[in-house]
Amino acid sequence: MRESWGDATIEWGSAEVEPGIRIHHGVAGTGERTVLLVHGYPETAYAWRRVVPLLVAAGLRVVVPDYRGAGGSSKPPAGYDKHTMAGDLHALLYDHLGLTGPVTVVGHDVGMQVAYAFARRFPKQTERLVVMEAPLPGTDAYDMALGDTDRLWHFQFHRAPDVPELLTAGREQLYLERFYQDLAFDTEAIGLDAVARYVRVFSRPGAMRAGFELYRAYPADAERNRADLGRDGKLVMPVLALAGAASAFASFTEGMMHEVAEDVTFRTIERANHWVPEENAEGLVNAIKVFA
Repeated sequence: MRESWGDATIEWGSAEVEPGIRIHHGVAGTGERTVLLVHGYPETAYAWRRVVPLLVAAGLRVVVPDYRGAGGSSKPPAGYDKHTMAGDLHALLYDHLGLTGPVTVVGHDVGMQVAYAFARRFPKQTERLVVMEAPLPGTDAYDMALGDTDRLWHFQFHRAPDVPELLTAGREQLYLERFYQDLAFDTEAIGLDAVARYVRVFSRPGAMRAGFELYRAYPADAERNRADLGRDGKLVMPVLALAGAASAFASFTEGMMHEVAEDVTFRTIERANHWVPEENAEGLVNAIKVFA
């Protein structure tokens, strides 16, 4: 299927990355260099709709997947540790799409944790890493962030067995819209169409459970991240760490990434809180282009 996002044409498809696991994804542009965009929670690849046309106009090829459990991708009962999810995306790029060279990996929110896992697991295929708007399990900054229960209350709620599924069933829109409103610089920035799309896909069977499993995997993610850092040392590829200028993550993102990477550049994106790709796509793309 084809879809237009601004001046960019997205070719949608589905790839079986392991038996029974399909990853829904879009591809745009024909540039020699490829950028992989990994969305966060509670969103889908549609979160990048304002970013993709700008990257394509800059001469880049762009791949936008719905990661495991989100959007049109499979929602299995397990595999939501970020190491496994990074493997899904590696198989998509190199086994299904036939890439041979390294890519720039950009991750927002939970997608940042997946992007980090990709760079850690596949350093030779990661030319550059761009991360924004999430704490990274296994870092000191993550442990400190968990103490901010006013902002990160949902981390513990989502990890509780069965309870979030029971309490959000039939109330998906009420629950999800709180995130879109509370974490926005401009509460109308995401837009009604996007909210409707997100609510529709998260109302499908298994979708909310899959979203909660992302958080239930955090203890395993933290253990692996600490072990990888202890064994292999810090990442050596260039890392661009970003945060919305109005976001709580702006205060600790730079220090957090210095815990795990040697070459870190930090920038804030003006007129943005948490939803950077949707609140200020132009500012985000300009930062990526300067970095790349």
